[in-house]
Amino acid sequence: MKRIVLLIATNFAVIALLSVVASLLGIDQMLAQNGFNFFGTLVFAALFGFGGAFISLLISKPMAKWSTGAQVIDGSEGTTQYWLVDTVKKLADKAGIGMPEVAMYEGEPNAFATGAFRDESLVAVSTGLLQSMSREEVEAVLGHEIGHVANGDMVTLTLIQGVVNTFVIFLSRVIGYVVDRVILKNDKEQGIGFFVTVMVSQLVLGVFASMIVAWFSRRREFRADAASASLLGTPQPMVNALARLGGLQPGALPQNMAASGISASPGSWGALFSTHPPVEERIAALQARQ
Repeated sequence: MKRIVLLIATNFAVIALLSVVASLLGIDQMLAQNGFNFFGTLVFAALFGFGGAFISLLISKPMAKWSTGAQVIDGSEGTTQYWLVDTVKKLADKAGIGMPEVAMYEGEPNAFATGAFRDESLVAVSTGLLQSMSREEVEAVLGHEIGHVANGDMVTLTLIQGVVNTFVIFLSRVIGYVVDRVILKNDKEQGIGFFVTVMVSQLVLGVFASMIVAWFSRRREFRADAASASLLGTPQPMVNALARLGGLQPGALPQNMAASGISASPGSWGALFSTHPPVEERIAALQARQ
């Protein structure tokens, strides 16, 4: 709940910061003189920028179950399920978080954690992961996912996404207004130049925003690997699990969940847009802890 409050507070902080900076530089008055509603546009951008990210976070658990076909288990289904639930409980207790829901889904090797609240999360593993790894390696992967939950990574990533969304929406409209009024000399209502420029600006700025979000996602993977090492008392199981993953084709997750998996295929646009660091770098970071 504290992180949700932080997310909302950040929303207001972004609005306040941009308003103060614009006021000090005289940008808001300059735009206002030309008919641009600076504060109204900023509030609109923040509401939609953070609103979309916030709603996605709140519905992340049911959407994850629906999109992957993950089935929640309680341990009574069989020995493997019992071991999974018991292991997650031990790791969650050690990490100081509430017991997550545990789920399994059919697919190639992968695992993920999601949820809006630290004590009401979901940890899921694929059948391919269970079949490809030893129990010690699976435990390391579960420790990694518990690390994401304990670190509040889902909320923090939502916060980062909300901030960049706000800037993209707001700046694209400022650029659109300048092009429409200053360059195209349109002195009436918003013209076609405004709408075309806004769409193009959002696409271009969205590319840079994706790079920022991907960079943060890569950083949090290192922290979750380190969390697994701490929970298990040694980094070696996570090293072994990553080495195993490096030789496997990771199971694809829905696009909106790509950053949530234990691993992901390299991004088609290169390393700058990859949500996960190379396995070799993650292993090296863990080995440096030994």
